[in-house]
Amino acid sequence: MRAVIQRVTSARVHVGATTVGEIGAGLLVLVGVSRSDTEADAKYIAGKIRDMRVFEGDGKPMDRSVVDVGGSVLVVSQFTLYGDMRKGRRPSFDEAASPELARALYDAVVRELRTAQVPVATGQFQAMMRVELVNDGPVTVLVDSTRRF
Repeated sequence: MRAVIQRVTSARVHVGATTVGEIGAGLLVLVGVSRSDTEADAKYIAGKIRDMRVFEGDGKPMDRSVVDVGGSVLVVSQFTLYGDMRKGRRPSFDEAASPELARALYDAVVRELRTAQVPVATGQFQAMMRVELVNDGPVTVLVDSTRRF
């Protein structure tokens, strides 16, 4: 499982003319699921999102987590995180999970965060979405449950 995590002052997701998810200060998280991912990967990613220290605290630029600062998380499914560009000019998505598996594990990430009392908004799974954000810093961190980066 992969996540692109961005510290934001605000973020929102639109499907058509409807805003389906919106947060103020916190983290925008794009989540991609691979064919080999399990619930353990979802728990790992959710834990990283919850605990990563990328917010200012005590005069230090990266000392607090989203929980520590009372922020929110906007989680958006993003199968293209498993696009492979090693050959040719068109990405291959062979490693991306099926929609059924991806949905279950995406929901598991959201559930884990909510269980930890983190306010969570979401995009709409399998929809064409427009994501707006104001990146704070900018701060962007990549996380991979297989620890490839």
